[in-house]
Amino acid sequence: MIDVLVVDDDIRIAEINTAYVAKVAGFRVVAQAHSAAEALGRISERPVDLILLDHHLPDENGLAVVRELRRLGHQTDVIMVTAARDVATVQAAMRHGALQYLIKPFTFTGLRAKLEAYATLRRTLDGGGEAEQSEVDRMFGALSAAASAPVLPKGHSPTTAELVRQVLMGADGPLSAQEIAERAGMSRQTAQRYLKLLERTGRVELTLRYGETGRPEHRFTWSRG
Repeated sequence: MIDVLVVDDDIRIAEINTAYVAKVAGFRVVAQAHSAAEALGRISERPVDLILLDHHLPDENGLAVVRELRRLGHQTDVIMVTAARDVATVQAAMRHGALQYLIKPFTFTGLRAKLEAYATLRRTLDGGGEAEQSEVDRMFGALSAAASAPVLPKGHSPTTAELVRQVLMGADGPLSAQEIAERAGMSRQTAQRYLKLLERTGRVELTLRYGETGRPEHRFTWSRG
């Protein structure tokens, strides 16, 4: 399990974010904090893997929390979850090592995508040792995956596109449209419609597999590039 600390000065929002995290497999919230001082205290009491960190806190801002964590030697990963959208703050968050930046208000789907991308990065890093260029590309690709979803045309649901993405990213190998439909709980026609869109935007890779009948079967994988 990936242990998470949720930091937000608004108790109601902290509860909502906690509920969101609880719905993502492999993650659990072990504590909440509502100020910078409380956040630092929580980390000193019990280190966590990931902090969902608001920028606007009553005593210090989120970036000050990250700076203090690094000064104290904590290498805890950070995803900024904040309404602050000015470029200077975003750039500062990047320089201080925030892995992701999620702007409020956001949906559960948006947060889930960030968390799943983070989980993918952790799995990639678990092997340790030295990395080839392809492995480095996968590490950086894991971080950018959540931000690379295509802009959907009218009539397409982001929730349905996200379901297709989840199925493909969780698969051990290429899947057919029928297999994707069954795993996502949708019709084959719906799966095919979204797969065509995702293929056109470069998010899905299409390959052909020839069976005993000699007829090609379309197989799909999520692009890691």
